[in-house]
Formats: sequence, C-alpha cells, structure tokens
Amino acid sequence: MTIPVLETARLRLRAYQAADLAPLLAMWQQPQFYQYITGQPATEADVWPRLLRDTGLWVVCGFGYWAIEEKATGEYVGAVGFADFRRDIVPALAWPEAGWSLAPHAHGRGYATEALGAALAWGDAHLPQPRTVCIISPDNQPSLRLATRLGYQEVGRTTFKNQPVVVLERLAPA
Repeated sequence: MTIPVLETARLRLRAYQAADLAPLLAMWQQPQFYQYITGQPATEADVWPRLLRDTGLWVVCGFGYWAIEEKATGEYVGAVGFADFRRDIVPALAWPEAGWSLAPHAHGRGYATEALGAALAWGDAHLPQPRTVCIISPDNQPSLRLATRLGYQEVGRTTFKNQPVVVLERLAPA
C-alpha cells in the first residue's frame, strides 16, 4: 500500500520513516506534549511500536497516520491521521478516529489547523464512512477549539483509561 502524501502551503504529510523515531521520542519527553495524552513521558520502547502501529494502520484499514514535516526545513513536527484503535471505551467508537499531535515548539503557528484540515479533506474523499470521531481531554482547550473549528461537535463525555474525555464527531460535508 502506498501512503498518500498530502501537501499544504507549509507542511508535508507523509509516511513515517525510521528517522522520525528521534524527534517523535523527543516530543514524548516534553510535559507540554504528553500532559493530555498519557500524563507521563514515553520511552523508546513505547514510541517505536507507536510509530509502527500508526504506519501499519494503512495496510490493515486503508487509512492511518501521517508524519507532519515542515516543507521549508524537512523537520518532523508531529502527526495527524485516522485510526481504528478498538479502544475499550463506552460508547464504542464505531467510526474512524481522527487524531493529531504537534511538538510543543510547533504550537501557535497554525500547523494543527493546516494539517488536520488536509487530513480531513483526504478523509472526506477516501474514508468508507462520512463520519469521524475524536476523543479529547476536557482540559485540552486548544484541541477542543481546533476540533470545533474544523466541524467536530461534542456528542458525549466518558472515561478512557480512568481519565475523562470528550467524545466529538464530524460528518463530511455533503
């Protein structure tokens, strides 16, 4: 399976490469990055399987995660995409789950809006259903604002791994 490459004015969304491990691991060492995800740093032994999983989703599901790089520098700055994580959560997430994460040094530049917008446009054209969902910590106000700005609406609140989460959904434009 060839993972599509998406480009925006400033970003390239591409397949992961082994060289992405170092900057991905560095992200997972920064409290500003992991505070709303796991609440703790991740080791290389945690991050490498995540990189492999996010890549492997493409082969199994026909969708997955892209590495985000700055076009001007080639620097890895985050990830965005869709997954079927089969989470142990009620209500079950029965549609592709959107997700995004950026290195803290890339915050505040509009990269998340740009990358997620490109991923959603791809999803609207290629996902098997017109609906996507996402879960976000209620404390992660920047991600909640971004999700709302790009068409997600809150449909409920629940817990995941003993942490509260907001469940949001988005329907592709008709």
